[in-house]
Amino acid sequence: MKRKHQRMSLLGLAALAIAGAAALILTAFEDNIVFFHSPTDLVTKEFSPTQRLRVGGLVEQGSVQKQGDGVTVRFVVTDTAESVPILFKGILPDLFREGQGIVAEGTFRNGVFQASEVLAKHDETYMPREVADAIKATGQWKGDE
Repeated sequence: MKRKHQRMSLLGLAALAIAGAAALILTAFEDNIVFFHSPTDLVTKEFSPTQRLRVGGLVEQGSVQKQGDGVTVRFVVTDTAESVPILFKGILPDLFREGQGIVAEGTFRNGVFQASEVLAKHDETYMPREVADAIKATGQWKGDE
């Protein structure tokens, strides 16, 4: 074999090895690529009790209950199709309230999501005050204020 053919064969094998490694990595991360699962996913799919998950949805009205220890909170998250109870021990974010979107990280055991972290989602229409004031000054403001 000529030297040029040896180089081309070596480059082809290297490209094949890189493609195989990338395929293996993507396969390993397949379940973790999802940013969060919906309550419907938690109810319909099987998850290991030790698997770390994120669940996202809206906090149901009237579902927030503080437990006797003063630190543990139980609430229900819904995606309007299914609901999942969440148990969280810690300090909730300032933006947390009923009807608000949240993402909780933790494990799902025996039909209850044990959250180790709760993140409250802010309104997607948020705009810094300076930007809003500038838009109001030009007369282009279409907000409710």
